[in-house]
This record gives sequence, structure tokens and C-alpha cells, in this order.
Amino acid sequence: MKLRLCFHDRCFDGAASAAVFTRFYRERIHPEAQIFYTGMTHKASHPFEDGIFDGDENAIVDFKYSSSPLLTWWFDHHQSAFLTPQDAEHFRRDRSGKKFYDPEYKSCTKFLATIASEKFGFNAEPLSELIHWGNIIDGAQFATPEIAVGLAEPAMQLALVIEAAPEADLVPKLIPYMATLSLAEMVELPMVQKHLGNLLERHRRSLDILRDRTDSRDGVIYFDVSDLDLEGYNKFIPYFLYPDAVYSVGVSASPMRTKVSVGTSPWKEIAADVNLASLCEKYGGGGHARVAAISLGPGDLVRARQVAREIAATLRHSK
Repeated sequence: MKLRLCFHDRCFDGAASAAVFTRFYRERIHPEAQIFYTGMTHKASHPFEDGIFDGDENAIVDFKYSSSPLLTWWFDHHQSAFLTPQDAEHFRRDRSGKKFYDPEYKSCTKFLATIASEKFGFNAEPLSELIHWGNIIDGAQFATPEIAVGLAEPAMQLALVIEAAPEADLVPKLIPYMATLSLAEMVELPMVQKHLGNLLERHRRSLDILRDRTDSRDGVIYFDVSDLDLEGYNKFIPYFLYPDAVYSVGVSASPMRTKVSVGTSPWKEIAADVNLASLCEKYGGGGHARVAAISLGPGDLVRARQVAREIAATLRHSK
């Protein structure tokens, strides 16, 4: 029995969701299943390549919906979960009882664990620590910016490695361990340790870089680090450096894409009519009401900067 499990790559919530699904699937669905992991990245082109759903069953967690008849399981919590209105209608017509969506959840990890427990009798208690931190990290539920940026907790250190390690296909290797080990044990794994020291140093340097690159005006932070290897920067640094700011708009780049990231300070209230997912959807992106992004092609830096400046101006005028 082969399961292909697609998850949001380089994302703590995506990896944690995949770990929860792994344990759920083995305990409640197919104990002997061979699980193969595929990390999914938001990009300008269609994310689902031909032949990706090659399992006896195929699952997606914490990523966009696919109307492929080969898709068996789906869990997501993003406002922008559907690539097209037709995909949304396809989901609404689904009667499999294996596809679930709720944008009210702050993390897919918590959503998946809840559904698996309530509908399939899964015991999520052994993963309570992972579920707790998935909800804090993806929901940005930190008490202070200092906690979010300090990276003292094992969960935060593991998230740093998941989001920023340069090793290709590292996260699929970590997921099976996340399904069984504590977060403190995860951080001690050799495959994590070999990246952690360098990434912590990079994180410390990024504080100075973002301080130098940031234009903070009228409650909106704008920065451009597209010429640096910083796509996996800690998204709470802007609010740590500029605690009075409400929004941040950043441009970054990698060999795969150029990215415009748009966020809200978790420690600030915002107007109810400012929905960042809806704002980014106008440019082909999406996400959540308080944090969203736009992925463009790797050569679309001029367009990315234009979009980022337009969004920053829109947010400044909204205040």
C-alpha cells in the first residue's frame, strides 16, 4: 500500500501537519502503508505537476486543493485554498468524507488533529506538544516579539531548520521522526544539528540586515532582501525591530521564485476590512487574513518590487 503525501514545504505547520497525518494514517487507516512525501511550494505556475499523485492513495495537507480524481485526502485552513472557482465547487460536491477545510483554524496541524480525533477515533494526545507549537507558530500566538525572535524553544529552532536549511529534501526526511519524537529530541538529530548552528548565526545577522534595509513609515514596514539568501528569514523580525508598525511588506528571492510577503503584527489590532489574503489574491497570491504572500517567477523581480510598493502604499492609506 503506497501513500503519496503532499505537504506545504519549508513550513513548520506543513511539516507538523504531515507528521500528524502520518501517525493518524498508520494507526487508523493502513498500518503497513509506505508513505512517500512531496513538499509543495507556492509558485507562479500551476503547483501540481503531472504524475504527482502516484500512490494507491494520495493526500494533501496544508496546501491548495486539487480536483484530480486521484486525490483521496485533503486538509487545509488557508483562505486562498482553491486555485479556481471550479476547484471550490468540486470540493463542495465531494462526498468522500476524506476532504476537510476550515479557514477559521490558525494551523492545519490543529485542524487535522481535531478532525482525525473526532471523525476517525485517532488519539492525538501523544502529539500534543507538536500540535500546540504548530498552532502557536502558524497562528503567530507569541506573547511578545522577543519570544518569537529569540528562538530559545526547541520548536522554534526546529522551525528555523525546516524553513531555512539549504539541504534539498530535508523536510521529508524529518517528518517521520516528527511523528514519534519530542521536539527536544528532534533538535538533537544529526540532520538538524548539522544546519542549526549556521542558521542561528544567519538569523542573528539577519537582524542587522533587516534593520539596515527597512523603510518603516505610517505603520507599514517595507524591505527588499531579494539580492541575499534570506527567503527563510524570521517573519517576526520586522515587528521586533519596529514595534509600533502594524504591517510588513517584504521582497525576497530564491532560484525557484520571487516572493512578496505581506504580514500583520500579531501584537497589533487591525481594521476588520483589511484582509491580506484578499489583497494578495488581486496579484495572484493568497494566504490568510493577517498573513499572505505572492509568488512570482524567479526572473520577475521588477514586477515583485512594483507589487510590493503598491501593497505597501495601499496599507499606508488604509490606516
